Amino acid sequence: MGTIQKRYENSVGYTFILPWIIGFLAFTLIPMGCLIYFSFTKYDLLSAPKWIGLDNYLTIFKSDGKFLQSLKVTLIYVFIGTPLRLAVALAIAMLLNTKHRLIGVYRTVFYIPSIIGGSVAVAVMWGLLFSRTGAINSLIGVLFGRTPDISWVGDPSTALGSLVLLSMWQFGSSMVIFLAGLKNIPASYYEAAVMDGAGGFQRFIRVTMPMLSPVLFFNLIMQTIGGFMTFAQGLIITNGGPLDKTLFYQLYVYRQGFELFHMGYAAALSCILLVIVAILTSIIFKTSNSWVHYESKG
Repeated sequence: MGTIQKRYENSVGYTFILPWIIGFLAFTLIPMGCLIYFSFTKYDLLSAPKWIGLDNYLTIFKSDGKFLQSLKVTLIYVFIGTPLRLAVALAIAMLLNTKHRLIGVYRTVFYIPSIIGGSVAVAVMWGLLFSRTGAINSLIGVLFGRTPDISWVGDPSTALGSLVLLSMWQFGSSMVIFLAGLKNIPASYYEAAVMDGAGGFQRFIRVTMPMLSPVLFFNLIMQTIGGFMTFAQGLIITNGGPLDKTLFYQLYVYRQGFELFHMGYAAALSCILLVIVAILTSIIFKTSNSWVHYESKG
């Protein structure tokens, strides 16, 4: 009887987990296997893939200057944009972590950019705002009495910075997670810090940040990975220009795969990106022992 009951319970468990297993196989494991296979082939989507071994990888590392340029652009975007976005998200979360009659409305309003931030319409709007005749130049003219004669998204020295500003504006998801973390910090910790004479900045450094470090760790991982996936902004606002200054890695993969039909080459580029993201994620995990505080560990 016990064996039958155990088999029944196991079958019920497998039934509940079956949709996840099917999804994992259909949308993760099998596509990843195909990606790795195609990276060793010459494939144009129209004819059968032809095995060429390591030729795609050798070409990428030996003679593809745009690979290095796209990787450089993406790394700059991630290493500058991610900390700035998290800083803005944390600052807004702390402002919204108060008791106010309309605080729910404010939280919704601040979250809206993350809902619409990745849309084509917002990308077009952003390009218009930072164009030579856009609202940003008009605002600068009103404030300082002189309108700049520059297209912020069209100048090689400012184009990437304009897209970093757009990424900072899309802070809503991180803000919500920070806000949840802030609400889980016991008020008694702040009361004890005040009794010890700690000021606002000291309470932030010695109470808020240590207690919020697991949430910061999660947001850092997710936003870093998301930064490497940036695509639409570079395609719609600047189309990778000017002078490839906003040629994001994913945009370059798209061009190789769906404009030039070098699908095998694009697959090799994607595999390299997968390894890079895995290495950076591992580094963050390794260093987390020195700065992430878990209350259960004391």
